Amino acid sequence: MKILKSIFAGTLLVLFTTGAAVAADKINTLEKSGLFGYKPSGIAVRGYDTVAYFTLGKPVEGSDDYTTEWSGALWKFSSREHLDLFVGDPEKYAPQYGGYCAYGVAVGDLVKIEADLWTILDGKLYLNYNNKLNNRWKKDTAGYIEKADASFERLLKEK
Repeated sequence: MKILKSIFAGTLLVLFTTGAAVAADKINTLEKSGLFGYKPSGIAVRGYDTVAYFTLGKPVEGSDDYTTEWSGALWKFSSREHLDLFVGDPEKYAPQYGGYCAYGVAVGDLVKIEADLWTILDGKLYLNYNNKLNNRWKKDTAGYIEKADASFERLLKEK
């Protein structure tokens, strides 16, 4: 059992450090690569339509039919209307911290997200990595936002 715990802990360390090490891009495009690693795919928010969080209140997969390049990444949308809304005001619809896990940024890491772990607060979209971190995030959202706001640009330069 002790060996399994050690392997699990090592796996998590590889997951987080591998994701953080290759994720110096302003926009998070991390996708699973190999058994434990993550690499940039060039596609923002794992291909999900960021406008849908605001207009439909849920994550919706984007389509290859409705895309745009913005801030060094490809963004996908589920409709022409959502694409047009994003193009008209990308800062309004893009997730905070480039789409990296908001909790992770608050604690000093740049890691991938899961599209179904999200919060809109004060008109801003925040994404998170897993249920455990999302639950922590929700316990002190204002505090974590303050920490993440203070560290995001520095993290981009360091990673």
